[in-house]
Amino acid sequence: MYEELESVREKCLSCTKCPLAKTRHNIVFSDGVPNGKIMLIGEAPGFYEDQQGKPFVGKAGQLLDRIFASVGFTREDIYICNTLKCRPPDNRNPLPEEKEACWEYLKAQIDIIHPKIILLCGNVAVQSILGNVGGITKIRGQWFQGGEIVHGAKLMPIFHPSYLLRNDTREKGGPKWLMWQDIQEIRKEYDKLS
Repeated sequence: MYEELESVREKCLSCTKCPLAKTRHNIVFSDGVPNGKIMLIGEAPGFYEDQQGKPFVGKAGQLLDRIFASVGFTREDIYICNTLKCRPPDNRNPLPEEKEACWEYLKAQIDIIHPKIILLCGNVAVQSILGNVGGITKIRGQWFQGGEIVHGAKLMPIFHPSYLLRNDTREKGGPKWLMWQDIQEIRKEYDKLS
């Protein structure tokens, strides 16, 4: 598994299929440990991710780590990657042609790891895997049964931690409260795999 992923990462390093190759500092391939249980797919690298070459390392990543820790997860439990491997300028949403250019790398990661659970972190990840099934605020916290493209994995859309940082409320029914419900449900499903 490690050798296959490294081969895909090497292809990413020399990728020039879209204009983002000209502006990146680093490709942002993955973090965590490859395992067949759980994968998180984010949207695209931000400034700090582009600098360090790892996903979710800025403030949003620190919040994500705290969310994981609240139910006993670490980055060693979850394979983390993004829809895009290069940072879009000014952290704008990825363009369709950029997602298409990166699709082969994301698909290869899914195929190699073959996770049982995939967390779709934010709207871009949801649309990339599930298509237009609705906005994240309406579908978050629901399980979707993945098709052939994800080898039948169970999929759950979750709020992106940057959204939680912008909507910093813990009141019942607020985004952070909802995320707490979602991460507990994810932990229960994960434990069924053990």
